[in-house]
Amino acid sequence: MSTVPSMKNNIIICLLLTVWCSPVTDAFVHPTSGVASSCTNVPSTTSALFMAKAKTKKKKSTSSSGGLKGFASSKSSAKATTAEGTIDRSNAALKFYNYLERNGAAANLKRVGLGYFPLQIGPTDKDIIQLRGVIALRDIPKGEAIIEIPYEMAIDLGRENSDPTLPATSLLQKYCTWKSNSDGPPADKERGDYFAMLPEYMSDDCLGSTDFFSDNALEMLQSPLIVEETLSRRELVHLRYERDVEPMAQMSSNLYRWSEEEVATESHLKWASWIITSRVLLARLEHEMAVNGAALKVVAGVDVKAGDAINISYGGSVEGNDRFIQDYGFLDGGGSKEKGEVAEAYKIVAKKLTGRIRSLTTLTADDQTRALEALKATTFQEDQELLNSGITNSDERMAVEYRIGMKKALDTLS
Repeated sequence: MSTVPSMKNNIIICLLLTVWCSPVTDAFVHPTSGVASSCTNVPSTTSALFMAKAKTKKKKSTSSSGGLKGFASSKSSAKATTAEGTIDRSNAALKFYNYLERNGAAANLKRVGLGYFPLQIGPTDKDIIQLRGVIALRDIPKGEAIIEIPYEMAIDLGRENSDPTLPATSLLQKYCTWKSNSDGPPADKERGDYFAMLPEYMSDDCLGSTDFFSDNALEMLQSPLIVEETLSRRELVHLRYERDVEPMAQMSSNLYRWSEEEVATESHLKWASWIITSRVLLARLEHEMAVNGAALKVVAGVDVKAGDAINISYGGSVEGNDRFIQDYGFLDGGGSKEKGEVAEAYKIVAKKLTGRIRSLTTLTADDQTRALEALKATTFQEDQELLNSGITNSDERMAVEYRIGMKKALDTLS
């Protein structure tokens, strides 16, 4: 039996979870191998995305991944409609499913698949967007694996580091090898069907993060703490690009080649850093893992019904919208747009700023004072009028929504 190379405290990308990143209900994430390891609890959050049972018909299939109706069939439709969502069977998704099957992860496709779920973001029928996530294809009892990623499918991004730009350089190099069809390790090109499913460069997914906000939008947040951290992250990207990416790209025409005509830029590295921060599950290997067959599992903490959207907690009731808008590019609005209701994700930040709960990051009294004073630059009424005036830039609109939510939350605490 062959063994997995010994790796300690390395950062790996767990392939399925990088793509299947919807906000897993009461799930536990833990590695399984021949060595001892601890479990990490991922708390649940309430989600507005629910689905009725998928309406599927029995169909004979020779594929071992029969959980997806029409899997590997050229006659299947791009999307299978359910009561409130659709199973993604686009060409790119089918290639991804086949990639999983080729690499020993076919069992996942009997339990879950990619899907699109409707989310109401406004009062009218036009205010509905489709979010990509994970749909349960069958009932999954509590304690059973929802997703299981073989260790051999993980992408090794090097030693663990608090600076996301370091693993981002490795991810960017591997992504460029596939994208530009440059000379490189065959394994990187084999992962092309996976890379194709990542959020695209400068797509709406990444543009929601403050990493990509304009200077004006950053100022409109009325949050000096978010602005300072965002600018610090941008500086890390700049330094990493100048130190590691640009010199290597100049030394070899095959390294960091974004396309035939273009070398990866600093902006591309910023995108890769955002992928690391937002969409990647980082597994920290606390023990030597040299046993073939090691895996990382997401285990259901509650019974999951066929057709359910499977959700993962981003904050675990300890982080709020100040982190979400930076790291993930969204705001948890909850009931903030409804009269008298404020999302918990805003209340968490407000409680940190007023000293009612401790922050995972160090907040000095001066930090709290500066953050609270900045929100006084405009009134709630002025912010609401500005929001209703028809702001066209999405980053500016998000900035105003954030400060409105914060002022509501602070008002409920006073």
